[in-house]
Amino acid sequence: METLVHVLLVIDAIIMIVFVLLQSGKSEGLSGAISGGAEQLFGKQKARGADLFLHRGTIVTGVLFFVLAFLSAYILQ
Repeated sequence: METLVHVLLVIDAIIMIVFVLLQSGKSEGLSGAISGGAEQLFGKQKARGADLFLHRGTIVTGVLFFVLAFLSAYILQ
């Protein structure tokens, strides 16, 4: 059981890394935040299509990563 959880944790981590790297940038960096580009961060521009899929996939894999890490650290040990 412990080996299965660790394998799932590694697979989930790899998938989460891929999802994060495939997402497009949401702002122009520090210069965009200073000059007023930060309004986009608060819902002015909604994600659509592939960006929406990647955003939701990142959330799901992040939650799954936390659950598997908690299971591995506290319940199986």
